[in-house]
Amino acid sequence: MPLKPNEIEDFKNQLLELRQKITEAINGAKNEVKELDETKGYSQHQADEGTDDFGKTINLEVSNKEYLIVKQIDRALEKIEDGTYGICDITKKEIPKTRLQAIPYATMTVDAQEKMEKGLI
Repeated sequence: MPLKPNEIEDFKNQLLELRQKITEAINGAKNEVKELDETKGYSQHQADEGTDDFGKTINLEVSNKEYLIVKQIDRALEKIEDGTYGICDITKKEIPKTRLQAIPYATMTVDAQEKMEKGLI
């Protein structure tokens, strides 16, 4: 059953809010990495520098994953604008509402997502 206009509007609001939160988190992580770079060389011990480098690596990895989610959110917002939100990009089947409630930026059905992750698509 296709999504109703008010449901799509609710998902759009969720996506915009989530995008803002993730963008703020990414910017915070970028600032932390910059701060770690600026203080490099001032650590008292080599192990402290290793800890700083490890923290920087973790922040960058988290930022990359969050950036990918932002790209998925942007794709879902595009689909809302062109009237295809809730339709799988691959199979063109309806994405179950329960999936969209759990992951509002989902652009594929679970089956299509699994096949893509396994390299079958």
